[in-house]
Amino acid sequence: MNSIATLQIGERGIISEECLDIIPLKLLEMGCLPGTEVELLQIAPLKDPIYICVNGSHLAIRKETACQIIITKI
Repeated sequence: MNSIATLQIGERGIISEECLDIIPLKLLEMGCLPGTEVELLQIAPLKDPIYICVNGSHLAIRKETACQIIITKI
C-alpha cells in the first residue's frame, strides 16, 4: 500500500477512506480528508518533515504521520 511518505516530489495521490481513523484531528481540520488530492512539494534536508499541498494549502507534516496516511497514486 502507498502512503504520502512514498510519494516523490511532484507526485499526487488521493487520500484513502481506510485511514480516516488514523489521521490526526488537526490534519482533518486542515483539509486532509478522504477523497482529497495531495501533492508532495518538498522534503526537508534531513527527510523530516515533508511539505504537501492539500486544497491549495501548504502543510508540513512529520514523516511518521505521512507513513500512516494511505493514498492511491494518480
